[in-house]
Formats: sequence, C-alpha cells, structure tokens
Amino acid sequence: MAVARDADALEALHAEQPRIRVLAADLEDPAGCERAVDETRTQLGPITILVNNAGRGGWHDRPIWEQDREGWSASLAINLDAPFELTRRAVPDMLAAHWGRIVMISSTAGQLGAPSLGPYCASKHGVIGLMRSVAQDVAPFGITCNAVLPGWVRTEMAEHDAERQAREQGVDVESVWAQRATENPSGRIVEEEEIAGVVSFLAGDAASAVNGEAITVALGSHW
Repeated sequence: MAVARDADALEALHAEQPRIRVLAADLEDPAGCERAVDETRTQLGPITILVNNAGRGGWHDRPIWEQDREGWSASLAINLDAPFELTRRAVPDMLAAHWGRIVMISSTAGQLGAPSLGPYCASKHGVIGLMRSVAQDVAPFGITCNAVLPGWVRTEMAEHDAERQAREQGVDVESVWAQRATENPSGRIVEEEEIAGVVSFLAGDAASAVNGEAITVALGSHW
C-alpha cells in the first residue's frame, strides 16, 4: 500500500505497477494515519512491514529568528508525529504475528545540524530517537525497527532545496547538484534505488539481527 497526498502521482504509480494498492491521505493529520492503517488492513490484511517515508522538506525552513510556529508545527506533524501514529497503530498486527519490520526514513540531518533547518533537523533527530525506543519495545516479539539516513538524493523534495540554494548563491540548479556531488568522496549523488535497496534489506528476513540502528547511506559524506 502506497500512501501519499498526491492522488495523481499515486494513480500513475498504480497504472505502472497494478499490484501496488494506493491511498490518498494526509498523514499530517492523525485521522489520516488512522485511515491509512485501517484501509491497508481492509485491503491487504494484517500489517507486518511499515516504512515511514512521508516527509516535509527543509527548504521550507528559515533561520531560527525568522522561523514561524506554523512551519515548525507542520514539519513536526509529518516528519515525526506521523511515524509515531502509524507505528503505534500498525504494531499490534506485528505483535500478533510475532514478526515485523519497521523502517523509518530519517536523514543525515538527523545526526548533524545545518543553518536555517531548525524544524527539519529537529524532526529528523526525533525520528532516530523514536526508532531507538521502539526497537527496544518490539525486540522481544521478533520485530525490528531501524532508520535509514539518506544523504543528498535527487528527489522532488531535494530539488526544491537545491532551487533555494541556487537562488541564495546566484547560480543555476545544476551547479548546486554538481557542488554536492564533489562534496561526496565518490563524486556523485546517491540514487533513489540505492536507498530503496537498504530499506528492502531491513524489511526482510536477512536483517533479523539488525535492530535499533541508524544506517547512513551517503557515499561516505556527512551529507
């Protein structure tokens, strides 16, 4: 079950891969999280794998003296409150099955601070703390909970951040991505499929002994 706010993008995904069920829901709202869990159970049965991937990008953020309460609350709602809501609602199925996998998508910003990223950094740090606590709760039941911390990946969210940086530096977006690539020891940007591969591993039987870990996927770079 793929859940997002963008109904058109979900329909395109379903058309490309018909086996994937889709649901348009606002996970910023606890009621949206409840609906996502209930609909998944109705259509697919008990939930044993949960990937908390919804997020609000740091490109919305401002220096702390300019940061408004609304932006702070919006970032915390989708980046931290939603993983909490979805996890607490889905875990009972895993407890009953004595097996389960929870993967939370944090960020390299979950371990480091950066200017003008207060809400994003705080929420992504929080995801790691939530993961580590949940991992201890669920371990006796054959369930694992881990976090993946991507560096720069050229997603739609990261593209918005690059556009903001380009405006601030007076350069084009491609120059920003080139700069980011040179900051990586490998001289390139992480691919989406490389993040998905780590998530897939953590969601499978081979990762049964991996629990409570924050795994950075950033080509050896801090970001």
